[in-house]
Amino acid sequence: MGSAPSLGERDYVRGGAEQTAVKILVVGHFAVGKTTFIGSISEIEPLSTEETMTRAAESVDDLKGVHGKTTTTVAMDFGRLTISDRVVLYLFGTPGQLRFVQMWEDMARGALGALVLVDPERLADSFAVIDLIEQYGLDYAIAVNHFDGSPDRTEAALREALDLLDDTPVVTCDARDEKSSAAALTTLVRYLLDRAH
Repeated sequence: MGSAPSLGERDYVRGGAEQTAVKILVVGHFAVGKTTFIGSISEIEPLSTEETMTRAAESVDDLKGVHGKTTTTVAMDFGRLTISDRVVLYLFGTPGQLRFVQMWEDMARGALGALVLVDPERLADSFAVIDLIEQYGLDYAIAVNHFDGSPDRTEAALREALDLLDDTPVVTCDARDEKSSAAALTTLVRYLLDRAH
């Protein structure tokens, strides 16, 4: 897919442009907190396509290990975060179910990178997501969304479980908390800058 574009303003902002948009994907398996993450950090009212889960979904969506989930994203989530006077991040949250893979592929076009949210109690559910992001050729960082009562795992254990490259960033976050979400996103942006140089 070629080298990653830079987030540096001189390299990325078009001549004469007042602002340049940078597309970032927020991805992860079903019920990992993508909608919550974007809602906690977006400076605008986020677009959310959450719908109430029905009995028909019970046979399709695995609710094992998921507590209190009554809605699911059926298209995408969208938010915006200004990081400088001239650069704005546009955050696109994907649905977590693999039946939406075609939508993921469409959303990946033009993305600079991806933040992959994972649940420390359901790490195996992240394998297919990471495979897709790698297939699309996107650089990514891992954000372990700590749910109430979830176990603490060392970074080394997470890296081994997810079979990550040594330079792939791994951070923990609480998707409900704006500062925590911002720190995770900052880790991704710094990684993308490092990869561009």
